[in-house]
Amino acid sequence: MTGIGVEAGAQAARSRALAVLRIRSRALAVALLPAAVAVVLLAGGSTGHLVGGVWDAARLVMSVLGVLVLLAAAVIALVVARARPAVSPTVAIAEEAAPDLYRMVRDLADRLDVPAPSAIALTPDCDSWLEDRTHPAHGPPPQEGRDDEIAGAGGSHRRVPAAPVLVIGSPFLWWMRVGELRAVLAPVVAGTGPSAHPDIAAARRFVRGLDAAVAVGSTPGRCPLTRVLCAGVASVARLMLRGCREHAALMERGVAAAAAERAQAVDYGLRIVAQEQVGLAYAGWDRLLTRVALPAWRMGRWPSRLDAGVVAALTELSRRDRLAEGFASRLGERPACDLLEEPGTIDEAASLLAARLFHGGPAENGPDWAPVDWQEYPEEVVDRKWRLDAARLHRVLDAQGVTHTPSTTAPDSHAPTLARVLTHLSASHHPAPEPPSTHQAGPVLDASPPAAAPSNTPAAADGETLPQEPPALASASASDESVTAGTGRHTTVEGEAETLAAALTAELAREEATTSHPRSTPETTSDATLWDDTALPLFPLQPPRTARELLTDHVTAMVCCAAIDTAGATPGLDWLDGPSLLINGERAADLTPRVLSLVEDGDPAPLRAWLVKSGIRPEKPVRLV
Repeated sequence: MTGIGVEAGAQAARSRALAVLRIRSRALAVALLPAAVAVVLLAGGSTGHLVGGVWDAARLVMSVLGVLVLLAAAVIALVVARARPAVSPTVAIAEEAAPDLYRMVRDLADRLDVPAPSAIALTPDCDSWLEDRTHPAHGPPPQEGRDDEIAGAGGSHRRVPAAPVLVIGSPFLWWMRVGELRAVLAPVVAGTGPSAHPDIAAARRFVRGLDAAVAVGSTPGRCPLTRVLCAGVASVARLMLRGCREHAALMERGVAAAAAERAQAVDYGLRIVAQEQVGLAYAGWDRLLTRVALPAWRMGRWPSRLDAGVVAALTELSRRDRLAEGFASRLGERPACDLLEEPGTIDEAASLLAARLFHGGPAENGPDWAPVDWQEYPEEVVDRKWRLDAARLHRVLDAQGVTHTPSTTAPDSHAPTLARVLTHLSASHHPAPEPPSTHQAGPVLDASPPAAAPSNTPAAADGETLPQEPPALASASASDESVTAGTGRHTTVEGEAETLAAALTAELAREEATTSHPRSTPETTSDATLWDDTALPLFPLQPPRTARELLTDHVTAMVCCAAIDTAGATPGLDWLDGPSLLINGERAADLTPRVLSLVEDGDPAPLRAWLVKSGIRPEKPVRLV
């Protein structure tokens, strides 16, 4: 039955491939039709049959039209043939750098009776696929240093083989065991069989060429005439692509069905278990990127061992979740990363590529873009981030004319304190003797998760908007209002928080505009680059956070700085929730709700009680950067 299923899927794929090729043939026939008519008219005139004024005019018109159409068809065909199809950014793995991995893939291909992939590459994502890179536009392999190729490829630039490249998700190599990886890759490797069929390969090349030709029409940096010509080519390519889209989708569906059916005989039982690990790896990888890597990227630091970090994150998840207890027992088996000669070097390359794809950082290290080890993360990222946020918060308060707390001793009367922030945001409960000004000042946009926010709190939820403040009561007394300096406009305590949040947002936006990471430009990008550096980040992790979320982040950062400087707390790293505050060696998971009470309701009582309980002195100055 397996053989029948494989043949049925392959036959369906071949029939759809022929349908795609028929569309190509029809397009060619349409392009040749005016020239064919012109040839008939010219032949008729030469034999003395089609003569006269009307036939002479028709001959002239059709001859000119035929030449123009043939020229246009030749241009379109050249663009389709030479346009560079989209190629996934990956880390190339030479055989010298992973001989055991190549051997395992070849053995798997032999067992499946399909051609072995021509090469192996890693992607910083939880997915695996085959990618054809035999298009003529790709030419020789990219120059060394421009394709993220791992040491071991040497300087050999061989002609690209016809077989597709096997792209493997890098988190799979570190989290999965060797047997699990083999089981997961079996249906992927089985896809090289249909890929070797001439009709399917020709149909895929045609569809990829059309897709690349469509992209040519939107490429900037050309003269007006060239842009018009490229737009015309793109329109024709888009029309043909629309005609063969359904056939191409059904063709790929048939290829996938045939590959899956062929792989049924290989490690079937283990593949069911391995699929569970795929989902778990995806969850841990997403959590690691958004909660741990993103705060570092925004500070100009990129964790250099992300794949090793996902193992730590998933191990921590198995420790916390009773349902995941069985996953920890797998750690005694051989991990798939042992198939690599230098897993640390490959992990570093994949981590840098992840930073480029998901954040848009530069391709190489620099003074504002440097790697960071996990041992250095709490000090280099967590502590520095909190102090940067706290310093930004006090700069905005200074710009708004917010006075320092009167309880501070004279020598430190202008030193930054947590009490200053508490007093300003809790003015509704404790009106200040002098109403603070609400001139808009600066602003921030550090969308990293709150410093000590647990995953089940509103502030820790990715992409969520915190609850809005309740509207000011109409019966609010005059003592609960402050007068904006120079405007005579009254504003409630809710307006104080909103004004401070808006000022923080603007301040951070200005900082990011002046310190953004340099991107590659068309002038500096090598012709061998197979993907567009100017479009980074290709996959942004999070949209910009709301102003209220940013204010919560900055107040939390100020509390953490006060805890470190006055109560002996330490910055920490939670593998699942990111930056965390450690008090007496334990994670302070109950801080965020109290900060929210202050920010949203102007109620400092829960936070003040927590500070007293933790031994934190809000009136003491804190160190900023």
